[in-house]
Amino acid sequence: MMRQRLRTHDSPLRYLGRVVLVLALLAALWYGAMLFALALKVSPDTVDTISGYRTAFDFLADLQSDDVDGTTRLIVALSGLAALLVFGYLAWKEIPRPYLARTDATLRTDPRGALAVEPRAIERAAEAAAGSHPWVSDARARYGDDEVTVEVSLDRTGDVAAELRAVQRQTRESLSRHGFPAMPVNVELAGFETKPRRELA
Repeated sequence: MMRQRLRTHDSPLRYLGRVVLVLALLAALWYGAMLFALALKVSPDTVDTISGYRTAFDFLADLQSDDVDGTTRLIVALSGLAALLVFGYLAWKEIPRPYLARTDATLRTDPRGALAVEPRAIERAAEAAAGSHPWVSDARARYGDDEVTVEVSLDRTGDVAAELRAVQRQTRESLSRHGFPAMPVNVELAGFETKPRRELA
């Protein structure tokens, strides 16, 4: 199993979504405190002066069907649609999106700087080395955590364990020959690919 560190992309809009969430939580706490005050027999007039809950309730309770015309319905519908789109998009941005962390391998450092190689270069070298084995029909490499994992598909059966060890040794020697830093090389069997039989006419 390939082992790799994970990181997440952070969108600036995530902070805006958290601001909206904090405001909603503060509003819920505030009106929860008002309900608690009413339960403690605090004067309803005092609570209404602080929160305006009764004023808002009386306004909504006094609304009649004639008070809501077509323009009002259109405004409410567009406002609801806009809220759905904005808050839905902010919620979508809150979803973490992990990705595999990939760092360059440092070959050499000196007072003038450092010589580094990208992970894909190491992977391509490992794939080429593993693919040169006569039993390997396909090879996929992954570099991470200062090690290389190569998944190979074989086109024949037999002493699979011995051939995988040979692929591992061949890949390790090739990486060392190309000047890459010494690192563990793991070889995994991805499957077998049977070559199609040719029919003689």
